[in-house]
Amino acid sequence: MSMEEVIRRAETPLLWVGAFTVASLTLWLLYRLLTGFRIWILGNGQLLSPKLGKWAVVTGATDGIGKSYAEELARRGFAMMLISRSQDKLEDVAKSLKEQFNVETRTIAVDFGKTDIYPKIEAGLTGLEIGVLVNNVGVSYPYPEYYLQIPDLDNFITNMINVNMTSLCQMTRLVLPRMVERSKGVILNISSASGMYPVPLLTVYSATKAFIDFFSRGLQEEYRRQGIIIQSVLPFFVATKMTRIRKPTLDKPTPERYVAAELNTVGLQSQTNGYFPHAVMGWVTTRLVPSSIVIFLGARMNRLQRTGYLNRRKLRQQKNGGSLKSE
Repeated sequence: MSMEEVIRRAETPLLWVGAFTVASLTLWLLYRLLTGFRIWILGNGQLLSPKLGKWAVVTGATDGIGKSYAEELARRGFAMMLISRSQDKLEDVAKSLKEQFNVETRTIAVDFGKTDIYPKIEAGLTGLEIGVLVNNVGVSYPYPEYYLQIPDLDNFITNMINVNMTSLCQMTRLVLPRMVERSKGVILNISSASGMYPVPLLTVYSATKAFIDFFSRGLQEEYRRQGIIIQSVLPFFVATKMTRIRKPTLDKPTPERYVAAELNTVGLQSQTNGYFPHAVMGWVTTRLVPSSIVIFLGARMNRLQRTGYLNRRKLRQQKNGGSLKSE
């Protein structure tokens, strides 16, 4: 059989393979576009309303993303239970919500770094019809640092696990049973893009955020058939006190802008970056770029930040030392 005859016989099958491939890619692209349009343009903003339950509970509610969740949920008509460490800040936020949105507010002041606080929280939540729980409270590093060089490492580990992980499990334990009884409720667990892959020099923080993501996705599968929505939220940088970003940009939004976008994804995505530019960044860093490169670049960025922080601290100490000598 000549080469020309072989090519001629293979031409038709290859044509069909090519046509099938093009058609499959076209359908996949169309599906992704329609899904993206449904999530990021149409959204699901009407889902979160007091029909889920009169009360919304937000931990870490006095600053940043947590405060913005409290404001947005109050705007939608929820009575608000605010839980955080500072009673003064809680009262300020509660007063603001009541004045702006004319909703009932309550507060519980506790330190999530401790483990004996949950009876107090349970007592405060008794009798409330809770439709939404936002597990937002969290702590990070004061600056990027190598694991063994973290100051007061023992207490640092305990505090971060208690605040970032134990609080999540315990608050869910307290709220989820009554949601299951009513067959409706939403739990939003605020993780971080740092939980999508290891972030060297923020290793413990990154690991706790990965725990939040896994915990949320596992529980969602356990309870979705009972009418419960449990969503893992993984933001990239947002302009808050924790991130020390003062000037918002397109990819570093204000907490208000981020929360407004994120709430539109509830019921549409069980795992979300919450904000379209962040979703693009998440796709690039998890699907397009090899994880080894993402980890390497994260380590490089954090080493530079560490060096800058330590140099600034050294200059402050030298300046303070010079002032003491002159006195």
